[in-house]
Amino acid sequence: MSDLPLKIALAKVPPIKCQGIKTKLVPFILSGIKWKSDGGRWIEPFLGSGVVAFNLAPPKALLADTNNHIIRFYKSIQSGDITREKVGRYLAKEGKKLSERGEYHYYELRKRFNTGGSPLDFIFLNRSCFNGVMRFNRRGEFNVPFCKKPNRFTQSYITKIVNQIAWVTQQMRDKQWEFIVADWRDILAEAKPDDFVYLDPPYIGRHTDYYNWWSEDQAIELAEQARQLPCGFALSMWLENRYRKNGHIEKYWNGLEIKVSRHFYHVGSTESLRNAIDEALVIKSM
Repeated sequence: MSDLPLKIALAKVPPIKCQGIKTKLVPFILSGIKWKSDGGRWIEPFLGSGVVAFNLAPPKALLADTNNHIIRFYKSIQSGDITREKVGRYLAKEGKKLSERGEYHYYELRKRFNTGGSPLDFIFLNRSCFNGVMRFNRRGEFNVPFCKKPNRFTQSYITKIVNQIAWVTQQMRDKQWEFIVADWRDILAEAKPDDFVYLDPPYIGRHTDYYNWWSEDQAIELAEQARQLPCGFALSMWLENRYRKNGHIEKYWNGLEIKVSRHFYHVGSTESLRNAIDEALVIKSM
C-alpha cells in the first residue's frame, strides 16, 4: 500500500534531469495529499523526470508524457533493456570520447540521437548538455548546446548516474506500472474513482518548450477537466515570486485547498528563471 499522506525527509533523485523537477518539493507534495490506494492507480499525465512517482512507488500507476524519449527511457529500464551495468559501460566509453574530442563529440552524438533516438544517447545528452535543460525544437530534435565540460563523465559522476538507474529499477520492481506516450486529455479520461491524479503541467509564463508548447488555453482546459474527475487530484503550479503573482490559480482553481511551499530553481536557461518562488499544491481529496 502507498497511502498518503507520506512523510519522507529527503527525496531521492531519478536519472533524468529537466527544468521544473520537483525533487526538493517531493516531501511537501507527498505529505500534503490524502489518498488510500485500495487498488487504485497513481496517475501522472505529465511525468517529466518521474521524481514524484518514483519516491511514492505505488503498486499501480499510469505514467504518461508527450515526450516519447522520457517514456522510452523508463520503459527500457522496466523491461531490463537498460541496466546500471550497461549504462556504466556506455557512459565510460562515450565519456572518454568526449574528453578527447570535446564538443565535436557532443554534437556528433546529438545528431545521432536526433536520427535514432537511442535511450542511452538520451541519458548522455541529458547529463552533459548546458545547465541541465531539456529542450526540443518544433521538429522534435534535441537542441540544447554542450555544457563546455569535456571531462564531465568522471568515474564518480558515472557512479552517481548508475546508482540512480539502480534505484529507479528497484522502485519499479513487482509494480503494475504502465508508461505511455499520450496527450494529457486521453490520460484524464482513464481515471477511475479509486485513482489519484497528480498534475504537474508546464508552468504558464515560464520557459516550457521542453517538448511541447503549453498555452494558457490548454491550462484553462486542464482546470476545467480536472474538476470533472471522478477521483481526487493535486496540481503543482507556481504561485508567486518577487516579480508577480499567478492569477491563473485564483481564477481557475478557486474553491480548492491550496498549500504553499517556497522553492528555489537551480535549473533554467537564464538567470531570471533561477529565483525563489512560492509553489502551490492545489488539492481535491475524495
